[in-house]
Amino acid sequence: MRLIRGVCIATVALLLTGCADRPTATRPEVPAGEQAQNDLLKAAQLALVTRCLSGQGLTVPSRRQRPKTATAEGKRFQAAYFGVDPRELSLTLPTGYTVTANTDGCLADAQRVLYGDQKQWFEAEVVVNNLRAEAQARMATDPDHRAAMARWKQCAGHLSKTRPAPRDPAVTARCNRESGLARVESRLEPTLLAKVRSERREQLTTYRQLRTIALQRAVNLTFAAKAP
Repeated sequence: MRLIRGVCIATVALLLTGCADRPTATRPEVPAGEQAQNDLLKAAQLALVTRCLSGQGLTVPSRRQRPKTATAEGKRFQAAYFGVDPRELSLTLPTGYTVTANTDGCLADAQRVLYGDQKQWFEAEVVVNNLRAEAQARMATDPDHRAAMARWKQCAGHLSKTRPAPRDPAVTARCNRESGLARVESRLEPTLLAKVRSERREQLTTYRQLRTIALQRAVNLTFAAKAP
């Protein structure tokens, strides 16, 4: 009995020593920088989409290899990746622009895995991504901006209702300076953008919450993929 007990103690000690010496995988943390976080989310989404497509016998092609939409192969890829119309999600912005998306397809599946509620994420992301466009649309109705825009068009020799885009950067710079348009925009935009962000704070809060959830899930996916 003593011999057996001694062997057992030695065996346990050996196992404990082995466990102590074996390196343990360190779970990665969410990166601090916004660009690094964006890269993490893109990589996680791509990994999920790739896995989804693989289950259908498809791969994510490069831009050069991507099949044309008109071909049967292209239509199959588009349906698997983006889903089949009609598009179930739709949001019309204050600018008048409407954004739509599918709830089926590998991209939608990946977003559900990362963000949980695809509809909430879709609406929050669309609003947040267009905050500046909404502020600029409001700026276009400001009397000072309209007057400066009229001077700009006269300077550039255009009569269109929207700002033209001269090919010569020197013309743009000169007219921005002479018309005062750049000065007016630099004064109006921060105030209008702050106002828009305040009015859309509910969507901004949802965006931040779902993004935080997605970042942690992306980290977990990365950790799981690297685990032996």
